[in-house]
Amino acid sequence: MSGSQTRSAEHGTLPADTTEDVRARGEGVSRQVAVLPVGSFEQHGPFLPLATDTLVACAVAREIAAAYPVHLLPPVTISCSHEHAAWAGTVSISSVTLHSVIRDIASSLRRSGVETLVVVNGHGGNYVLGNVVQESSARGERMALFPAAEDWEAARERAGVVTSLLTDMHAGEIETSILLHAHPEFVRPGYETSDFVADDRRHLLTLGMSAYTDSGVIGRPSLGSAEKGKTLLASLADSFGTYFSLLTSDGDSARG
Repeated sequence: MSGSQTRSAEHGTLPADTTEDVRARGEGVSRQVAVLPVGSFEQHGPFLPLATDTLVACAVAREIAAAYPVHLLPPVTISCSHEHAAWAGTVSISSVTLHSVIRDIASSLRRSGVETLVVVNGHGGNYVLGNVVQESSARGERMALFPAAEDWEAARERAGVVTSLLTDMHAGEIETSILLHAHPEFVRPGYETSDFVADDRRHLLTLGMSAYTDSGVIGRPSLGSAEKGKTLLASLADSFGTYFSLLTSDGDSARG
């Protein structure tokens, strides 16, 4: 399914759909699926912008929307970045607030006839999103969280990303690669010499990121490339196919 069949034009990170576009797309599917990018506004070292996680989530969501008939939503740009509070520019909201925002969005969508919500998470610290999806699913509402760790691992292997998911924690090879592909204008010089590894982070929730890195980087951004970023996004779009089939099927459950 080509993007020209499913999407209207977009500008930056914001969808440019009209209400007629959404209505027409909904007529062609058995169940409408909305895709909500959730990012953050937090430090990503000296070479990536504070909005990195939002840009990554939006890039993933746009790739999905180019391949599947989904209702692409604008991003949630501030979330739970408390572990990065030691760095200037970082802004957070509470997990309770983020939980409420996602639930309110899902409820609003259902009132307008969109029954299913997929949350595309770009920030690993948004732990509460898993709880939102679990609770919603238990109530019989259709919701999913994407990508799972397995989706990232498949994408990492397909793209030839050298760094493991454990080591590639923040502003590393994956995030740098995606931005080099999707938003190279936002990547500043310095990523080539900013590698830093801290695999043992068992006290992260207690001490925050500043206990493990001075620069804010944990990973190997020097290994990033635009080609890897392109392949990462393509792999994630392919992985989303299983989610789309599950969420639009008539069955109540699926077995892996």
